[in-house]
Amino acid sequence: MHQTAKTLITLGILFLLGLATDAIGRHTRLPRVTLLLIFGFLIGPTGLGFLSPSEGEWFSLVADMALVMIGFLLGEKLTVPSLRQHGRYVLWFSIAEVVGTALVVLIGLLLTGVQMGVALLLAGIATATDPAAVTDVVHETKSNGVFSRTLLGIVAVDDAWGLIVFSLMFTAVQALSGHGDSIAPLLTGAWELGGALLVGIGLGIPMAYLTGRIQPGEPTLVEALGVVFLCGGISLWLEVSFLLASMALGSVVANLARHHTRPFHAIEGIEWPFMILFFVLAGASLHAEALYQIGVVGTAYILLRIMGRLFGSWAGGTMSRADPPMRRWMGMALMPQAGVALGMALVALERRPDLGGIMLPVVIASTVVFEVIGPVLTRSALVHVGDPRSK
Repeated sequence: MHQTAKTLITLGILFLLGLATDAIGRHTRLPRVTLLLIFGFLIGPTGLGFLSPSEGEWFSLVADMALVMIGFLLGEKLTVPSLRQHGRYVLWFSIAEVVGTALVVLIGLLLTGVQMGVALLLAGIATATDPAAVTDVVHETKSNGVFSRTLLGIVAVDDAWGLIVFSLMFTAVQALSGHGDSIAPLLTGAWELGGALLVGIGLGIPMAYLTGRIQPGEPTLVEALGVVFLCGGISLWLEVSFLLASMALGSVVANLARHHTRPFHAIEGIEWPFMILFFVLAGASLHAEALYQIGVVGTAYILLRIMGRLFGSWAGGTMSRADPPMRRWMGMALMPQAGVALGMALVALERRPDLGGIMLPVVIASTVVFEVIGPVLTRSALVHVGDPRSK
């Protein structure tokens, strides 16, 4: 079959699958994220082989496009009125669950007998979340209560805190091993965060005042996508966090664009097709053999991350004086973990290949587990708290 014909047929099937997952999701407890991941795994190289390795070349581009739109939409939640109302919860929950997760994983792995360097790196990696999966589950369940709005606020800033913790952990590893460039991870982390904020704010201010002038009151799809993709491209070029940059962009526009009635409507209308491709290709990239390599360290890491999420969120809820249901269920809602964690692992592997033999298989295997069960736990938390408009 001609490659172009195969590509178009594949895209058609994948987009129609998105409609099917909505229908199946209404009659099961499985979120459509999990259904798309499972489907991608079944038709991927490990399964039926319908998606060959050549289709995997799409993944990097599709993932970046999907995540930059997710970041922009998450930035909409970080407005001054929203932070006044929920900012205390977002701040305490996000800090406590990141620190709690890192401490529980670090102490638990050391007690298991894992060497200090690997334990420190895995503790830093454990703090990462999957904002795409969490956001999609919230949208799918039509959740719009205090719990879901706080949850979206947390995932909007979660990876920024996680990057800081990971940089500190990596610096500690370098210092303990006697490497001379122990300060480099801190400088890299500072540039990724600071540079991302500069890019997002620098593009957000003109976007807030200039977009929506062609068609009064609404930004057109072309200008909205143009600025969002420009933000992602510049961020990748400067090697800063494009997810954080797009969040900063969205937050600036949401706070300053007074002439827009719905400034994020254009992106919301086109986001879902990219998300379908993103999750199916993510499922196709999962490999079952990773689960066989997980061993004692991997099993301990998964259990400790779950415990750390639950403990950290409970502590954050206690300090912020949140309601008991929020303290009890927020940790479960934050279980998904995907690309950011793998990216951290690859950065660590590049500079410390001597630790990769243990660390990388654990991160890959745990990503498979948390990608599949994480969205299910997020949906379960939302339903138990009572946020979805329709159960």
